[in-house]
Amino acid sequence: MNYRHIYHAGNFADVLKHAVLARLVTYLKQKDKAFRVLDTHAGIGLYDLSSEEAQKTGEWRDGIGRLITAELPAPVAAILEPYLSVVRDLNPEGGLTHYPGSPKLMRMLFRPQDRLSAMELHPDDYETLHRLFDGDFQSRITRLDGWLALGAHLPPKEKRGLVLVDPPFEVDGEYERLADGLTKAYRRFQGGIYCLWYPLKKGAPIKEFHEALKALDIPKMLVAELSVRSDRNTTGLAGSGLVIVNPPYTLKGELDILLPFLKAHLTQDRFASARCFWLRGETPLNRGT
Repeated sequence: MNYRHIYHAGNFADVLKHAVLARLVTYLKQKDKAFRVLDTHAGIGLYDLSSEEAQKTGEWRDGIGRLITAELPAPVAAILEPYLSVVRDLNPEGGLTHYPGSPKLMRMLFRPQDRLSAMELHPDDYETLHRLFDGDFQSRITRLDGWLALGAHLPPKEKRGLVLVDPPFEVDGEYERLADGLTKAYRRFQGGIYCLWYPLKKGAPIKEFHEALKALDIPKMLVAELSVRSDRNTTGLAGSGLVIVNPPYTLKGELDILLPFLKAHLTQDRFASARCFWLRGETPLNRGT
């Protein structure tokens, strides 16, 4: 309840998360049938990068700020096009003033038949999010603990969908809670795509988290991780990871193209690294670069 994403909006972790989310939504749009996105920890939806909070940390400058001005090779540009098109549409006069949170990003990529269910527990952030989507009949904004939504809002009536679980990791045990939440959600909605976000920082139980996920009876889980600096001299965020359950068959190849590019352009020291591998599914672990 203390976490405020405005201080971190548009940072390197957002770049990876939002680039992948845009690809997942694009994949779902390949079929005419409607789908629903469930965003369990939605935030305020749209961030003002000129605000005092965003300027105080300036994290966006080493994230979307670098990416938006980078020269993109054609394969990378194609992968990033859905994500960057939304960012540019929110800044029609150029530059970077507005940055989309996950619900706004995905909503802007929808067709008329697609739907959004966004959960936010923080009272002020809920009110801001609710105002942002006021009058939008394709979106339902609910003040709710996002962990409860994994039971109460699944399966969606559309029977197709994407579930984003992006908790703030304010308290101990969140990695375990993430694994438990996936277990409960998957029982209710086995055909959905799930995208789970987690931080990479000093002392984080990543190996144990991955082992807990591998023990689940879920056939396909893909992992993408990007670290922009060493975690040795900081207690803060050094990188982030995504676990994608039921990933599109094209996603692994796209991430093998995208991650080395992001590593090269978002690096903050010589210890930057990136990797993409199957936790369960297609091929054994690839340690990446």
